[in-house]
Amino acid sequence: MVSSLGASISLLMVEDDEAIRELLASAMRFAGYSVVSVSTGLDALTEACRTAYDLIVLDVGLPDIDGFEICRVLRGRRVMTPVIFLTARRELDDLRAGFEGGADDYITKPFSLEELTFRVEAVLRRTHTDLVAPHLLRCSDLVVDEVAHRVWRGDREVSLTPTEFRLLAYLLVNVGCVVSKDQIFERVWGYESEIDARIVETYVSALRQKVDAVGPRLLHTSRGFGYVLRPPDRTTDRL
Repeated sequence: MVSSLGASISLLMVEDDEAIRELLASAMRFAGYSVVSVSTGLDALTEACRTAYDLIVLDVGLPDIDGFEICRVLRGRRVMTPVIFLTARRELDDLRAGFEGGADDYITKPFSLEELTFRVEAVLRRTHTDLVAPHLLRCSDLVVDEVAHRVWRGDREVSLTPTEFRLLAYLLVNVGCVVSKDQIFERVWGYESEIDARIVETYVSALRQKVDAVGPRLLHTSRGFGYVLRPPDRTTDRL
């Protein structure tokens, strides 16, 4: 699976098991990333402090320095590179230690290469908005990839039908602007369609249930005018 964020994004892969390290590094290179891999905590600290990587994939159980400690040291040195932990530890105390130490995500073993790719993209999208490609439409933490036909709300991928996808993409192109039911119907279905234009309400309702299921509300109804997709107002939109 090739990353939708494009090449020239650099990852530091830290894993002491050689076979796993090479497998993960190869998978990330196949996805389009530039990867440097190391096997010890000391090498990880040296690399992370010397080179400005876009993201660090960091195993917790390293032979010399615990991954949690590596992250704490980096944050103490003002190295704010995003970090995804890889670990077999599943206890809540371990999760808390990881996130309190400065982690951006936490993947427990065993995991799939596809899951790792999804998590890497999600963290990059959240922490490096400058890396988002031109074919990605966004509003707050909602991201639509017009090429891959994929949608994310934060770290969660949203499954849409083709019609729901076209509707959401149209709203995102016009983010912040109210579009009428007639405008939506013409753009998504076409005036020559034999479908009743009232179908717009049905699809907007279904889209709202999927897109706004988690997080602040983004899709709004402007009564008497139409619909609008807009970033949340942090002072008023707290539902």
